[in-house]
Amino acid sequence: MAHFSKTLWFSAILFAILGASAQSAPFWRCELPGGIYVVSLPAVSSVSTHEYVVDGAVRVTELTIATNTAVVARFYYLEPMVPKSPIGFGQSVIDKAQEKLQEGAARAGVEEVWQKVVKNYPTTTHAHTVEYRLESVDQIKKVEKSLEDAWRLNKETLLKITSTETPADSGN
Repeated sequence: MAHFSKTLWFSAILFAILGASAQSAPFWRCELPGGIYVVSLPAVSSVSTHEYVVDGAVRVTELTIATNTAVVARFYYLEPMVPKSPIGFGQSVIDKAQEKLQEGAARAGVEEVWQKVVKNYPTTTHAHTVEYRLESVDQIKKVEKSLEDAWRLNKETLLKITSTETPADSGN
């Protein structure tokens, strides 16, 4: 009988330590137009941001979340590199033409290719990477701040980003 009580007591303690910690681990949830990303905060191992240019055509501002799993999450904003005029007064013409092209595409309801996440099967679809394209550098900064605050404070957090309004952040 004493052995049974010790085993039961040990099992209850083990469940309390392992089971409760797994069930009560706070999560960071980010709801975006392109999907939902949820991560257990204790699983986050690093958060990084950086900016780079791809083939001289697109500037990328990227936030990467690494976890203790094989999956990496990437949140990024793509900004096409606009040609620069070698003479000062010609730049306004280039800028105006670029603006008119973007307005026309928006009115037609057509997204430019650089505004979408593009993957190549099977190379990038099986790379253990989840990707979300955001609409501005400001949204990248809000995702970074929300995640860093949640991670540092170990606090359950929900961040909602919509394509038409500023992101809304709420901690639970």
